[in-house]
This record gives sequence, structure tokens and C-alpha cells, in this order.
Amino acid sequence: MTLLAVERIKLFSTRSPYWCSALALVLGVGLTAIIAASTDNGQLSLGATQFGSSQLALSVVLVMAALAVTTEYRFSTIRATFLAVPNRTSALVAKTVVVAFIAALLGEIIAFGSVGIAKVLSPASDLAITTSDEWRHVAGVGLLYGIGAIIAIAVGILVRQTAGAVAILLVWNMLLEGLIGIIPKAGVKIQAWLPFMNANHFLQLGGGDPAESPGAGVDFKFSQWGSLAYFAAIAVAMLVVALIVAKRRDA
Repeated sequence: MTLLAVERIKLFSTRSPYWCSALALVLGVGLTAIIAASTDNGQLSLGATQFGSSQLALSVVLVMAALAVTTEYRFSTIRATFLAVPNRTSALVAKTVVVAFIAALLGEIIAFGSVGIAKVLSPASDLAITTSDEWRHVAGVGLLYGIGAIIAIAVGILVRQTAGAVAILLVWNMLLEGLIGIIPKAGVKIQAWLPFMNANHFLQLGGGDPAESPGAGVDFKFSQWGSLAYFAAIAVAMLVVALIVAKRRDA
């Protein structure tokens, strides 16, 4: 518990989590507000309310998580951390738990905040969350953000440089996995195994709208909850590799 408290204090002693959280809220909830305001009253779907949270706001959260690690390497405060806690694995796991929890909490705020603002701007639309699929579509955003934060921390530990880690995460999440789909014949098959594609599959609500179904056209190998488990397994595997590397090399 002491390590968790220390990591929480260290995280919020910098400005990056505040700015990143604010930007993620603006992108997630703000984009929903724009969509709701530009859609005829009564025509807004629940899936459309989460359009900004599935990728844009997630990208900001990934950057926030990576910065939690790379900032320490940049200013060499990680050395003091490892001197105070010789067990590097414990220190880095504590940081991961704190950042992942905050990311998950932020995801829930963005998801339900988006639904709330949509109800205000489009009161005639049917935005009730009643079925298990609808709850998964909205409440699952927090799970996605928390697991995504673990991947970002692993990348931050492995790369250690802010620019490199941020570039990898943004290109990976926003560009690379989508571009692989244009490879003739094999592209869609490869996408079925990519982590963020499976994360999008978990959140998929359906209805045939590409905005609501980011993984439309991909023959996923798992159920939607299975895709989440696969996404989490990749995150944990990456973190384990990162912890092994961090333990073996100089800070």
C-alpha cells in the first residue's frame, strides 16, 4: 500500500496527468456533444455517443500512461525510486496499478459523461442503457482504458524516451492496425489477431454502422469478452517483458 501511495503522489506531482485527463475529456465528451448537436433530435444512437472515446480519447490516455514512466527516466528520478525500492519489479508494478486504475476511472467518466451530454442535447433519442450489450459498450470503456494503460507503461519502460514511446503508441493505435487491413487477402486475417482491433471488437455494439463497429469486416477468432481477455493477455505479456528488461539493464 505504501508503494501505491508513493506512486500516486509522484504521478500527480506533475502536470501531465491533469492536462491529459482534461484533453481526453474534451475529445471524448466534446466530440459526442458536437455529434449530438448536429444530429436531428431523436435520431442519435447509443453507439454514436462513444465515437470519441474508442480511439481519440484512448490515445491521450495512452500518452498519459507512457509519460508516467518516461518522465522519470528523462529526469533520472527513476534512479532514486530504484534506490529506495531495490525490488524494481515491485516499484514498476505499483506504478502500473495506480496508472491503470486512474485510466480506467477516467474511461468510465468519459463514457458515461458522453451519454449524459447526449441525453441533454438530444432528449428525444433512445439512449437508455438496458441490455448487457449496451452496458458492455459503455461501461467497457473503462476496462479498455485500464488495459491500454498497461500496454503504454510497458512501451514506456522498454523505450524510456518520451518522444519514441508516444510515437509508437499513437501510430500503433490510430494508424498501423487499420492500415494492415489494406494488405491483399492477408490483411483482414492479420487484423483478427491485433490487440487494439480486438479491443474495438469488445466494445462493438452492432447495427451495421461503421462508427459503432470499428472492427466491421474482420473475422475475429474470439467472442467479444474473449477479445478483451486476449487484449489483456497481450498487455500482461508486454508488461512482463518490460519488467524483465528493466531488471536487467541500468536505470
